Amino acid sequence: MRTLVLNAGYEPLAVVSFKRALILVMNQKATIVQSDQGHPVWASSGSWDRPSVILLTRYVRIPRLRSVPVSRRGVLRRDDHRCCYCGTTANTIDHVQPRSRGGRDTWDNLVACCLRCNNLKSDRTPGEMGWSLLFHPRMPLGTAWVVRGAERPLPQWDEFLAPAA
Repeated sequence: MRTLVLNAGYEPLAVVSFKRALILVMNQKATIVQSDQGHPVWASSGSWDRPSVILLTRYVRIPRLRSVPVSRRGVLRRDDHRCCYCGTTANTIDHVQPRSRGGRDTWDNLVACCLRCNNLKSDRTPGEMGWSLLFHPRMPLGTAWVVRGAERPLPQWDEFLAPAA
């Protein structure tokens, strides 16, 4: 079970194990905001609520200009593992502007792609192939992309991981 950690301003900081979260609560460094009611933590001295979201008692400042680093996993996640050209399941990534023609490894130039489309496109642009992109790639926004460990958020985290406006 994972726990979302918030700073005193209710901004998400990280995702930790419920054990680490419980230690922070027991040491009075955090308080439980939401807990998993159906699964308490049992010990010889009693039981405790299993934390799902905790709030640190001291304020921790988050740098505002955190950019999301480009990665293969991130591109596939952003595009929901769907090919940007045909819409089928994607397991590779493709440079819209090929690297051999000056294309860079940026969020705007990388898309998820199925193996078939990747091989057909080869070293050409979508325009040369007569293809169009199903969506325009861009850098992902929102705290779920910046907070390490929030790749698979739990439903009770939704109100704290709202996309940035």
